[in-house]
Amino acid sequence: MKQLSFLVFLFSFSLFAQLERVEPPFWWSDMHTSQIDILLYGENISTYEVSIDGMPISEVKKVENPNYLFVTVETNGLDAGTYPIQLTKKGASTVNYEYELKARKQNSATREGFSSSDAIYLLMPDRFANGNPNNDSTDDTVEKVNRSFDGGRHGGDIQGIINHLDYIDNLGFTAIWSTPLLEDNEPVYSYHTYAQSDYYKIDPRYGTNEDYARLAAEMRKRDMHLIMDYVTNHWGSKHWMIEDLPMKDWIHYWPEGENGFKRSNYRMTTQFDPNASEIDAEGCMEGWFDTTMPDMNQENPLLLQYMIQNAIWWIEYADLGGFRVDTYSYNDKEPIAKWTKAIMDEYPNFTIIGEVWMHDQAQISYWQGDSKIGALQGFNSHLPAVMDFTLHDAINVMFTETEGWDKGMIRAYDNFANDFLYPDVNNLMVFASNHDTTRINDLYDGDFDVFKQIMTLVFTVRGIPQFYYGDEIGMMGNKEEKGDGDIRRDFPGGWPGDTQNAFTEAGRNETQQQYHNLVSTILNWRKENAAIHAGETLQYIPMDQVYVYFRYTDADRVMVVLNNSEEDKNIELSRFVEGLNGAKNGTEIISGEAWNYTDAMTVPARAAMIIDLN
Repeated sequence: MKQLSFLVFLFSFSLFAQLERVEPPFWWSDMHTSQIDILLYGENISTYEVSIDGMPISEVKKVENPNYLFVTVETNGLDAGTYPIQLTKKGASTVNYEYELKARKQNSATREGFSSSDAIYLLMPDRFANGNPNNDSTDDTVEKVNRSFDGGRHGGDIQGIINHLDYIDNLGFTAIWSTPLLEDNEPVYSYHTYAQSDYYKIDPRYGTNEDYARLAAEMRKRDMHLIMDYVTNHWGSKHWMIEDLPMKDWIHYWPEGENGFKRSNYRMTTQFDPNASEIDAEGCMEGWFDTTMPDMNQENPLLLQYMIQNAIWWIEYADLGGFRVDTYSYNDKEPIAKWTKAIMDEYPNFTIIGEVWMHDQAQISYWQGDSKIGALQGFNSHLPAVMDFTLHDAINVMFTETEGWDKGMIRAYDNFANDFLYPDVNNLMVFASNHDTTRINDLYDGDFDVFKQIMTLVFTVRGIPQFYYGDEIGMMGNKEEKGDGDIRRDFPGGWPGDTQNAFTEAGRNETQQQYHNLVSTILNWRKENAAIHAGETLQYIPMDQVYVYFRYTDADRVMVVLNNSEEDKNIELSRFVEGLNGAKNGTEIISGEAWNYTDAMTVPARAAMIIDLN
């Protein structure tokens, strides 16, 4: 009898040991997305029958790989609580997993995403601050800390961000976009974190899932939004599912390439080009972004559902305030539109912004939800926001060009002249630089006057301003000459033993403080200005290198003047009667000086002025 009991125990233990993963690991009651696929993973798991006490199963899907089961359940009407998953084989069963439906946070479904009233601070967590040196290297991740290597792990983490939230808040930022924090177990360059190896796990070198939720909670206390950098187009080559594919068409596999690899041609125009050849279109959408980033096949309904559930899981779990979606326009466009719509159906006021790195406004606008351009082909991405890369292109060159018909300040004017192409111009992310571009201070050789004009522009035009960490202290970095590591330098003071701490005023030198003061002054004023958040734009054709525009509502009005000339300019205010709308005085925000109407005003050489009109 004892021997029989021992054998039953061994059988049960063996069965339990097979269930290596359950994803999503739990869900919530009272969700719009109430029908979900619970993924069960373990050796030969498909040879077992599945039941869940108290939770209806509508379908159990078996796939090519016997190590997977996809169990479709309906949670609608179920109370929060635990629901035991049972696996049965040859008449014997054991409870393997207590599946939990959690109670939702109050008002979770109606959460507000970030908007044009926000200003976003973009940081790379590995390079921002090291709050917990004990997790710099871990036993279950391959790449170890090596701060001496530009492309290595430097040890920045979630605790480092939490430690400096007040610094970011005091600068005037109301949202943080962190490059991805999910596990990336590639052997080299894993700090980049866009080749993710587990979509339900924060990389242990950054912290834990609980740390991430704590970061969001600390930000909520400061009325700040946490924006997750989400990657749909590709996973990492070390992802546990890539190493044991559920089915062949889980990824776009190229038989002629090594390990299925064929690089994308990166020609995103093939997504909508009516004349594009099929082979070119496939080369863009199905080619891999890089050797360590297998291209995901979102046409596979099980994969698409997995991605939808995972995205919603993170929003609900971590109480997120938005997504920035990497390489959005490389995805299979119809499935990614379904992914986007599913999230927006769950959270109607949420914000998702897609990276659409193109250089033509019509092509970028194609990807914004309800686009008239997309509608010409019957396509709607349902994507609330896109990135204004054409303004970024203009900023990169316009401040050093000799003024001409299509050069100099007219580039900014022409960019905004095409705003009619977008269904929602307030949902455009505007920026001077990010983690993929040469730093704006390096591009203009540390010219503070140019920096002042650029930040004045970015912080006052329509849309959602995004700022790259370190630019507020004049940080340099040249991608073309020195590579990615140079534009992703460590923030001084973020590591124990740093010789300088630029997080404090005492630790910043005079030049750094000049940059810092400018950013802080404009952004803290911007927080309360409705005309900048959602006002209309009235712009004037640049003349003699002076560009003037107004942002206004019925109650508020702001005049912005940029002089890109090496000389003082005298401008006649009679030209701007429409914009001034009778205003006779105001305050110039950067200097803090009073402004009073006269027939003309002198704008100093290479000056930027923000006049809050009374």
